[in-house]
Amino acid sequence: MFSKNIFSRYFTSVRQIAAFSILAGVLAALLIGGITSLTLHSKREASYDTFTEDMREYLGTFFRELQSTTSSIQPLTLADCHQVSGELTSLAAFNANVRAFVLVRDGDAYCSSATGSMLMDMHQLVPDIDINENIDLVILSGTPMMPGKPTIAAWFKNPVMAERGVFATLNVNLTPYLLFSTRQSNMVSMAIIAGDKALTTLSSNVMNVSELPPHPTRVISLQGYPIKIALYGKTWPAEDIQISILTGLIFGILCSALCAYLLTMRLRSGKEILTGIKRGQFYVVYQPVVNAKDLKMSGVEVLMRWNHPIAGPIPPDAFIAFAEAQQLIVPLTRHLFELIARDAKKLQHVLPPGARLGVNLAPSHLHSPTFKEDIQAFAASLPPHHFQLIFEITERDMIKENEASCLFTWMHEQGYEIAVDDFGTGHSALIYLERFNLDYLKIDRGFVNSIGFETVTSPVLDAVLTLARKLSMTTVAEGVETPEQARWLIDQGVNYLQGYYFSRPLTLEQLQHWEDQQKTYDELVIRQ
Repeated sequence: MFSKNIFSRYFTSVRQIAAFSILAGVLAALLIGGITSLTLHSKREASYDTFTEDMREYLGTFFRELQSTTSSIQPLTLADCHQVSGELTSLAAFNANVRAFVLVRDGDAYCSSATGSMLMDMHQLVPDIDINENIDLVILSGTPMMPGKPTIAAWFKNPVMAERGVFATLNVNLTPYLLFSTRQSNMVSMAIIAGDKALTTLSSNVMNVSELPPHPTRVISLQGYPIKIALYGKTWPAEDIQISILTGLIFGILCSALCAYLLTMRLRSGKEILTGIKRGQFYVVYQPVVNAKDLKMSGVEVLMRWNHPIAGPIPPDAFIAFAEAQQLIVPLTRHLFELIARDAKKLQHVLPPGARLGVNLAPSHLHSPTFKEDIQAFAASLPPHHFQLIFEITERDMIKENEASCLFTWMHEQGYEIAVDDFGTGHSALIYLERFNLDYLKIDRGFVNSIGFETVTSPVLDAVLTLARKLSMTTVAEGVETPEQARWLIDQGVNYLQGYYFSRPLTLEQLQHWEDQQKTYDELVIRQ
């Protein structure tokens, strides 16, 4: 019942529908926008991870190749400069990323591929280089040959002889590659860090590490090399936020429009029921109920029908269920009472005094504040003391136990009888019989259809009939369609029969002629 009632209970006006639609649109926009933002963020983080691994692999390959080249140069430190300067110059020329190779012996730089013979203490040449380390890297603002052009100075210690090794100055031509890669990965900037100095795309000069922006997006370290690459990117770039907002707005507008449309359709359908009542589109039909003893009509069940001017006949199950969901079952039932009252004067000439007049009631009407007044007004509109009113309450929907018990007592005091309709099809069958004082038990057509067949419902029907006999309840079988079913039900002691075998629901005019045109049911049933 929650799914049926929630919309009808809270959204019965255009203002309420508009408020809910706007709220639903805002929530949808926030949800979809958030999901889009997280998705874009996740993809961007994945691209950063991929780029970081690619860069680590590139730098690792570069320094491994450089170390391999310097390893081939290490034996040259055993010779004088004039003996190896030509070879040293040749090796530097074929390494595009190297400005110069310098041979170091006893802590002095004594031979350069760029200048030839030289003699300078390494502590004087590059104060920050630690020649006691196997590998050391520092960033310089420039070299004597190329002042003002930053370079990376690399030291590779001779693994065999102490205080000997190869010193190299490198062109920082990694920057173009990194800049290209950062554009592809939506990076903002990058920095090469060695010691407390850094080369960065933010400036052409060497910077102190303390001057770099804090919190880089990724930091790349190379095992065995004292160098790091800091990458800076936008975690939540403006374009991602704009896309997320736009996507959220589109879905929010669509959701809001869809909610407004659906709720308006429900509200419009509810108004159509009220319009149908106002314009007389509803009418009643009467289905005869026959006594099982003589197969003569002992009363009728009153059923409501709706002939929509556009949609045509609408099934009762559809519009009654919708009326309950839209909280319109009370005005619809009152209209049913009015239609019966209009036919009452003619109906009393068709049905004998004391004939049973069965009228359906919804549990929601039973618990409405005006229930007693509605019932009393309906009874007062009928010819006095002619009909025995039987109010049929469906067993498919739960009723409130405490209220129902008092109401049933009041109804009995007023002289009305109560039937439980569609017995056995809901969730509360035994509760109805155990806790309420009921007069009639109407057996659902689903059980009647199982007669003559071995189905799972056949034992249930036997149990229902046994239970009714023990409780001394009057039984009415609905949906009787064949003489075999009628014969079996009569043999089982069912009191009243109702169904297409005897008659379809009839208009008042059709009911007036039904007695003259009906079949000889007693003969057909007796033959079985």
